[in-house]
Amino acid sequence: MFSILYGIASALSWGIADFAGGLAARKLSVYRVVFYGNIVGLLALLIAVALYPEGLPEPKSILFAGLAGILGSSSLLVLFYSMTCGKMSIAAPVSALFAAVLPIVVGVFSQGLPAQLQLVGFGFALLAVCLISLGSTQLPFHFDHLSSLRLPVLAGIGFGCYFIVMHFAISYSASVIWLLIASYTTGTLMSFVFVKIRRESFIVQRDALGVILIHVTFNVAGNFFYLQALKSGRLDISSALGSLYPGATVILAWLMLKEPICLRQWIGIIAALMAIMLFTV
Repeated sequence: MFSILYGIASALSWGIADFAGGLAARKLSVYRVVFYGNIVGLLALLIAVALYPEGLPEPKSILFAGLAGILGSSSLLVLFYSMTCGKMSIAAPVSALFAAVLPIVVGVFSQGLPAQLQLVGFGFALLAVCLISLGSTQLPFHFDHLSSLRLPVLAGIGFGCYFIVMHFAISYSASVIWLLIASYTTGTLMSFVFVKIRRESFIVQRDALGVILIHVTFNVAGNFFYLQALKSGRLDISSALGSLYPGATVILAWLMLKEPICLRQWIGIIAALMAIMLFTV
């Protein structure tokens, strides 16, 4: 039960974080958004570990967490860029779909075949990708529409790898905050290099501060809840629940940005969420 609750909490937190990050990426570059998200989150985690000391994890755990930080930050860069080019309500569900599938595949090899309902979930997943890619209801389907999903799919693969690598990190350590510190450290360094290479200014406009802080707060919370879910449950259940984050992103984009979504795209989004929920059975 605790694993399920932590998984749902991570999904809600990540959904809000991605919505705020997508908004921030429309005011700043995606590289600066990810950089500030990492460095502010790192500072908050250092304060947290000073207030609530934990024992240092094993070196292999730190290495896995550092790799996870690179994967997570790279995936955020791709996802936020895809959000600036298209709709949040389309990019988020597609990325989450692939983020959920990879840990399930790993679970097949490590824990055996999934249950029958989980196999049904793969059918819903394929249906979701097709329906979400259709675009306007006025246009017939063309396979060229799938090209617009390349970035969300790539982001989803990266998030799926993040889920798996963090699973290995937490399996060798009881520490949570230190693993997050290792993850945010590598993410900060990577995003800093990207900003320097592109010769971008580190100045943040005043109107972007609010959404960046919201993104940082909920992204750290999502990562924390996900590690807690891994500690108390299975990889496939935790990652599948965490991958429900588009629910919050889609609702916020619909309510606040008035992003139009046609009927068959709504059906595709619902199918994606159904697939992710079936993966948890």
